[in-house]
Amino acid sequence: MRAHILSITTLLFAIALTIALAIPAGATSRIKDIADFEGVRENQLVGYGLVVGLNGTGDTLNNAPFTRQSLRAMLERLGVNTPSAELRTANVAAVMVTANLPPFATQGTRIDITVSALGDADSLQGGTLLVTPLLGADGEVYAIGQGPVAIAGFEAGGAAASITRGVPTTGRIANGALVEREVHFDLANMSSIRLALRNPDLTTARRMALAINALLGEELAVSTDPGTVQLTLPSHYQTSMVELLTDIEQLLIEPDQTARIVVDESSGIIVLGRDVRVSTVAIAQGNLTVTITEEPQVSQALPFAEGGETVVVPRTAIDVVEGQETQLGIVEQTVTLRELVDGLNSLGIGPRDLIAILHAIKAAGALQADIEVM
Repeated sequence: MRAHILSITTLLFAIALTIALAIPAGATSRIKDIADFEGVRENQLVGYGLVVGLNGTGDTLNNAPFTRQSLRAMLERLGVNTPSAELRTANVAAVMVTANLPPFATQGTRIDITVSALGDADSLQGGTLLVTPLLGADGEVYAIGQGPVAIAGFEAGGAAASITRGVPTTGRIANGALVEREVHFDLANMSSIRLALRNPDLTTARRMALAINALLGEELAVSTDPGTVQLTLPSHYQTSMVELLTDIEQLLIEPDQTARIVVDESSGIIVLGRDVRVSTVAIAQGNLTVTITEEPQVSQALPFAEGGETVVVPRTAIDVVEGQETQLGIVEQTVTLRELVDGLNSLGIGPRDLIAILHAIKAAGALQADIEVM
């Protein structure tokens, strides 16, 4: 009896230790927020159609022959024969229609679609998209789109000036497409499934596997690589894979991440990760400022002078400041991101100078992080 109690105590201690390793102290996230389940994904759709009802802001048919051909083909399908007629309407625009088919969308489900002008239309405001088949990557029709186009931008102008806000040649149709074909995926009867991490990391994958195994009481989850955790349905689990994933996706994990600094040099934006560390370095920032001032002066001849004339004499003043008072600044070895930011801010430098300094610190081997330039 005592041995049985001791074995139970040992088992509970092992489970508690596993949970402690799987969920370290810190910010945690649910598995459903950091990983995707195999097969549970969207599919992209695309189609070509016509938007009608525009107030003279459609395609110029002479410059967009595809619009003319599409308009003529549509009229012929409706019984209107115009083989030799000269079409001059400016109320029609050829558009590309795109949409994302949600996972497990059934027939009759409505989805949002995006409409974008293909020709030289000025605006799609007030237009209506005609029936447009939306195709998948396999060439099959999965949805049919139609409806009035709603745009966020506008364009207005007169003879001498015009103004444009937003993009009037792109719009959306809420619930504008009807799903006609389903993407079959039998999730409930699967015996194993893979979990794909959105930010691959070995530590995060290992923590996820430990948390799942602690919940199931068996070694059924294995981290096969930094971005994948292989999960097998337990034999004693009397429910389907859907119910198992429902229980698993609520588990809390602390995601780990690589120390990284993201730099956008075009806008001067710098984002530092939590684990960025810098060894003790000395930094000096010296600026060379050259100021050129033009002060032209007027030179006049003396009174009653013969042959004298008034001229403009250029006067240029050049001032050079080399920043000699700038001294070396010490950035101590940092422990936290706040201390690193405080150390760099104490030098009194701007974002663009900070980008160059970070590159220099990295070249000196004192920056324990990757720099990613956007």
